[in-house]
Amino acid sequence: MSAFLTALAAELEEIRAADLWKVEREITSPQGPHVALKTRPDVLNFCANNYLGLAGHPALITAAKQALDSHGLGMASVRFICGTTDLHRALESRIARYVGMDDAILFAACFDANGAVFEPLFGEADAIISDALNHASLIDGIRLSKARRLRYANGDMTALEDALKEARAGGARRVVIVTDGVFSMDGYFAKLAEIRALADRYDALILVDDCHATGFIGPEGRGTPARAGVKVDILTGTFGKALSGSAGGYIAAARPVIDLLRQRGRPYLFSNALPPAIVAASHAAIDLAERGDDLRAKLFANAARFREGMAGAGFTLLPGEHPIIPVMLGEARLAQAMAAKLNDLGVYVSGFFFPVVPKGQARIRTQMSAAHSFADIDAAIAAFTTAGRCHGVI
Repeated sequence: MSAFLTALAAELEEIRAADLWKVEREITSPQGPHVALKTRPDVLNFCANNYLGLAGHPALITAAKQALDSHGLGMASVRFICGTTDLHRALESRIARYVGMDDAILFAACFDANGAVFEPLFGEADAIISDALNHASLIDGIRLSKARRLRYANGDMTALEDALKEARAGGARRVVIVTDGVFSMDGYFAKLAEIRALADRYDALILVDDCHATGFIGPEGRGTPARAGVKVDILTGTFGKALSGSAGGYIAAARPVIDLLRQRGRPYLFSNALPPAIVAASHAAIDLAERGDDLRAKLFANAARFREGMAGAGFTLLPGEHPIIPVMLGEARLAQAMAAKLNDLGVYVSGFFFPVVPKGQARIRTQMSAAHSFADIDAAIAAFTTAGRCHGVI
């Protein structure tokens, strides 16, 4: 045991020495555009996934409290034993309708959903073709399947077609193209219209992880397939970002897909059901998102204002329109130093560095919210400008 712990200590020291150590800061307030830290009473928050600003919305809190009273704190069981309530089935039906699918199945998180979806559906006779920048949960889920694995460079449709040809030439029974709808470290959109055309040409399925899209991308916030005007075969997503900011994930698809996952999806079969309060709040969040054109307009106005101001100040940003706006800095040490200086200036952000992003591509990933005011945006730009000059970034 002592040798084991000594080896771990050495590995941890290597992480520190490489400036790759991640620090958690304690928040003492509800999530929102401003938050209180244990060390500071009020900071501007630009690193939450709270895109529509619903994490502290009164309607969601009321729905959660009512569910606590009517259904209790938790189910103390997995779904197929005694963990399914009317609230769970209502949310599954609601999210399926919202994203244009037949049915859906709930999970504790989208990480679990992505961990559940591949093994029951794709085996040794099949091929899974994955975008190189897919989320870690998709990568881990794919590893659980015995299917053949192929990978294509991010957004490279020629490489994707080559992989499809290879899969078909290898005699694959089922072929599925797997992609994030929005690539979370960069804010880039998947080329779903082109992917759909290739999938149809080579008789392949499409699976999309829409965590950074559902609720605020596309018509009525229905996600990246709706934005692209295409139908995909399997859609995974979360209630932990735009749709309430709490917890929980889902898979939405045709009913036979969902039925099989209820029978064979291990994270579903062996995990407690989502707490009723979270289920009720998430249901209320979909209702708000569906009619939230004003929130989406504000969110994208904030993103455009931040992009314009930061580019004008001389920062290097990844291009795009998504409210994920990475400020590129290169080295982990600089990203950490900038984040610390911004925290001192009252702006709560986090540095992103290896292994979350490739070496040499460290950044501060900012995320806009509909709850930010223009004054908040301008204050953040001013703080970034001060910090950037302090560290020689601009």
